[in-house]
Amino acid sequence: MSIRSFKGITPKFDDSVYIDPTSVIVGDVSIGKDASIWPFVSARGDVNSISIGERSNIQDNSVLHVTHKNAANPNGYPLIIGNDVTVGHKVMLHGCTIKDRVLVGMGAIVLDGVVIESDVMIGAGSLVPPNKELESGYLYVGSPVKQKRALTEAERAFLTKSASNYVENKIAYIEEVEVVR
Repeated sequence: MSIRSFKGITPKFDDSVYIDPTSVIVGDVSIGKDASIWPFVSARGDVNSISIGERSNIQDNSVLHVTHKNAANPNGYPLIIGNDVTVGHKVMLHGCTIKDRVLVGMGAIVLDGVVIESDVMIGAGSLVPPNKELESGYLYVGSPVKQKRALTEAERAFLTKSASNYVENKIAYIEEVEVVR
């Protein structure tokens, strides 16, 4: 795996975290317990911070980045990902806040200043434009994203189940993956 310090700041995570050897994690990145980072993820905390919550999973080819602090926006836009979040394959997250129990579908793009409340599903290929807030308890789809309908109880339960499945999978990877040259 490629874990890199930047400007004296080294990513922080403990032994319960799985980071695939092909991923690149740079700078001010903190990863919560039992989280997983899958193949070819890029998480670049160079001009602001990235925080990934416990039991969250960032799937293959996803890009995580931030926006720098400046006069117009003194805090910039860090990337904050809550607990039990599933980020599908090839997702781009840029300077947004994602609260707990959210599923971001494959290929979705979530831009600066977006706030996604807890218990939300975002459909594959959706675009969440800057500064939009997604209300808790709904499915959002489209480009730009629109509120489609309320989540069913089964969908709400799936949000936690998805995160739990990835915790089980990452345990197997920690125990069983062997790098062969």
